[in-house]
Amino acid sequence: MRSGFVAVVGRPNVGKSTLVNTLVGSKVAITSSRPQTTRNTIRGVVTGPSEEDPEYQIVLVDTPGLHKPKTELGSRLNSMVYGTLKEADVVVFLIEATAPIGPGDRLIAERLAEAQSTVILAVNKADLGDKAEIVEQLAKAGEWDFAAYVPISAKEGTGLEPLIAEIVERLPEGPRYYPEGMTTDQPESLVISEIIREKFLERLREEVPHSLLVRVEDMEQRPNRILDITADVIVERRSQKGIVIGKGASLLKLAGSEAREELETLLGTQVNLSLHVVVEKDWQARAQMLDRFGFDI
Repeated sequence: MRSGFVAVVGRPNVGKSTLVNTLVGSKVAITSSRPQTTRNTIRGVVTGPSEEDPEYQIVLVDTPGLHKPKTELGSRLNSMVYGTLKEADVVVFLIEATAPIGPGDRLIAERLAEAQSTVILAVNKADLGDKAEIVEQLAKAGEWDFAAYVPISAKEGTGLEPLIAEIVERLPEGPRYYPEGMTTDQPESLVISEIIREKFLERLREEVPHSLLVRVEDMEQRPNRILDITADVIVERRSQKGIVIGKGASLLKLAGSEAREELETLLGTQVNLSLHVVVEKDWQARAQMLDRFGFDI
C-alpha cells in the first residue's frame, strides 16, 4: 500500500482545518472564522478506499496558518509549520478562489521551494467563486510550478476525490501507520481543550480570541460513569476575564453547555464540566509560559 504524511499549509483562515475534517470524515480539528485558530499540528488519518482492504493511508497534518508573528507564540507556531514541512512526504498548499494571491501566499510558496517539497496546490472555496476566478487563480499559481493543481471546496466536499488521487500518486510504498477505525492520534485532553476553546472563539472580539487558551487540569470517571472534567480558560489580562465570563456568567455558561453537549457525544458518556477563568499575564510573549503550555519547539 501507499502511505505517508501530508502537511496542509496556507495562510490563516484559508480552510485547512475544514479540509482535514472533511477528508477524515469526522471532526479532528476545530474551525472558526477567526484567523490563527489552529495552534497545534493535528494529525487526521484517511484510510481508503476501505478500512478493511486499504490501498493507501494518508496521515494529514493540519498546521497553524503561516503569518507575520507579533508574539513569541506566533514565532513558535511558524517554526512548528516549517518543521512539519521537512517531515512531510507531500504538501497540500491551500489558497482561496476568491481572494487575491498576496505576499503571505508568495512567502509560503518560497518556503516550499526552499524545502524542495512535493506540493499539490488546492484552490479552496471554489463554491464561492465563478469559473473565471478559479481559472485565473490556477493560472497565477501555475507560475510556482508545483506537482499538481486542484480546485476544491472543503466545506461542500467537492473536488476531493481528484485531490486524494493526486496525493496517493505521490506517496511512497509504506506501512499502515494507524489501526482500523483510528482517525486521529491527538491526546484526549487536547481534543477536549480545543472543543471548549472553539465555543468561545466566535463570541469574542478584537484581541481576546488570540489571548484565549484552554487547559484541562483534571479528568476523573465516577463509578456511575459520569466523567468529571475540570479546565482552566486562560486569558492575558484581568479586563479579558470579565469579557470571557460575560454578564451574570452568561458566556461562560453558554460556552460550557455547548462544549459539554459535544463532549458527551464524542466521548459517549455523561460529562460534568467545570470551567475556571484564569489570568496569566501576557502568556503569549513569555517563553516559560509557552513551554509550560506545551508550545515548546
